[in-house]
Amino acid sequence: MPSVTVAERGRLRRNPQWQAFVLLRTAFTVAPIVFGLDKFFNLLTNWPRYLAPIVTDVLPLTAQQFMYAVGVVEIVAGLAVLFAPRVGSLIVAAWLLGIIVNLLLVPGFFDVALRDFGLLLAALALNRLAVSRAAAAHPE
Repeated sequence: MPSVTVAERGRLRRNPQWQAFVLLRTAFTVAPIVFGLDKFFNLLTNWPRYLAPIVTDVLPLTAQQFMYAVGVVEIVAGLAVLFAPRVGSLIVAAWLLGIIVNLLLVPGFFDVALRDFGLLLAALALNRLAVSRAAAAHPE
């Protein structure tokens, strides 16, 4: 991989597309990791209350046990965005879709589902920026 000169690095940092990529990659790295860790502590909120009752009816887990698994997935998703944003952004988007479906099954959380839909769109935007960045780095 060719090295980047200081001047090229400066131009890149001023590029709005690069800035959007860094902003979204940072958000979709930090937020899933923080939320994933909190599934083990419930400091930000009582996470099990967001789980549709059908999940614990079907699976042999308590809501909190399910949230432990959710926490692991969210931490892995955040790390995937950090190290492989093209793939990680799609993992986060798929995960958010699952969260949205779950929230639509729980009365009173439609506003949260709508917010998560916006986050899903942002994750897909990150994917497009990551693909564009990779294509620019390796033109055919």
